[in-house]
Amino acid sequence: MVRDWYLDSFRDIRSFSEIKNMNDEKEFTEVIKAIKVRHNNVVPTMALGVQQLKKDVDPKIINQDFVEIHQFLDRFYMSRIGIRMLIGQHVELHSPNPPPHVVGYIHTRMSPVEVARNAVDDARSICSRQYGSAPDVHIYGDPDFTFPYVPAHLHLMVFELVKNSLRAVEERYMNSDKDPPPIRIIVADGLEDVTIKISDEGGGIPRSGLRKIFTYLYSTARNPLDEHADLGVGDNVTMAGYGYGLPISRLYARYFGGDLQIISMENYGE
Repeated sequence: MVRDWYLDSFRDIRSFSEIKNMNDEKEFTEVIKAIKVRHNNVVPTMALGVQQLKKDVDPKIINQDFVEIHQFLDRFYMSRIGIRMLIGQHVELHSPNPPPHVVGYIHTRMSPVEVARNAVDDARSICSRQYGSAPDVHIYGDPDFTFPYVPAHLHLMVFELVKNSLRAVEERYMNSDKDPPPIRIIVADGLEDVTIKISDEGGGIPRSGLRKIFTYLYSTARNPLDEHADLGVGDNVTMAGYGYGLPISRLYARYFGGDLQIISMENYGE
């Protein structure tokens, strides 16, 4: 299914005639905008393919090809991030009324604290919907500190990490008399780097599981994907289970030269 989407998109671009004036360019912009929408559900559809592979293929074969599958998906998803960045930047530059300090997808004065707040609100909303409540999240950092970045990328990374922390804390304290401890986010602006640290007391990950968390074949949650699920809705978000939140978040971090690291304290948190 995903391959067919890519074939259709490739044909759409190849068959577009040479751009000679602004009208042609506007038509081309509409074509690539439609391509971006067509590919909205590539990630969950690929995740479904991986789940089917795990279910249908002998585990020994998957373990043999494990590195190759992981490397392919890393290259595939990084390529997708780049393509969507380029299309999104082109399309957004046509916006008639861009907000202040915004150039296409890039915000030249993005506040990481503000983006983190929005991501936290979204993650807590989903957690409350699934569990009936959500642990508090405390954010520490200078709200006036800004730097140029793509807000959508940072939002996705913080959202995925906070979502993982909320689920871990909520499930650990579900049957406890104690109130769940808050999740802490620290935004530090250094001379060379901006570092965002997210820590929780959700129990951590055992050392044997740490090397698996950045692979696409691993999730600590039950799987929300169903072969008969309707993947037509782009924002159909569940708390966890796809097994790609962390590896894809790391790719987004690496796209602009950053990184994502997980340090776990087993029986305490991350």
